[in-house]
Amino acid sequence: MLLPAKSPPPTLYSFDSPESMMEKRPAQPLKTGAPALIISTPRAASGFDSRQIVYIRKLHTFEYFRQSQWVDTPAAMLLPLMVTALERSGQFSAVIQAPTSAAGQLRLDVEIVRLQHEFLKIPGSVHFTLRAHLLDSATRKILGSREFDASVPSASDDPYGGVLAASSAVRIVIEELVLFCGQTAGKLPEMQP
Repeated sequence: MLLPAKSPPPTLYSFDSPESMMEKRPAQPLKTGAPALIISTPRAASGFDSRQIVYIRKLHTFEYFRQSQWVDTPAAMLLPLMVTALERSGQFSAVIQAPTSAAGQLRLDVEIVRLQHEFLKIPGSVHFTLRAHLLDSATRKILGSREFDASVPSASDDPYGGVLAASSAVRIVIEELVLFCGQTAGKLPEMQP
């Protein structure tokens, strides 16, 4: 009998590990009297909420690499990176990922707006956009909102080149997110221990 040829399993990719992303930044001790921060589970806009690696060759047209995927959704991979970076910043008394029964004075909500390998010009690049809202947990008042955007040229026009550029773009955005959260939280009155 003739059976269809089996295709090889996809190659799985991830962002850099939290440790390697933050290796150049020494960890700071948690800050007594600072607010505790709860990080909500990140969301992703339609088209970016799967393990498929998105690329575009023309505007408004998503394509996916056939034999390459993320090891998990980009939103799921982003969460431990944000927790580690914000915890190591030393700007909060605690940094906890949701869901949790712990109480925190602040909540960070984020959404991946875009994570795509773009072949609109040579060389290609990876474009990463993240929207963030920092809220007062008690009042649900938005203390600050910002959209972070990074575009990093890829070393090669293949999935691996895109993954390396994506890790760099994520690192840039997380560093900006840490600054935004610290500056916004720094405007609040000090919490009682």
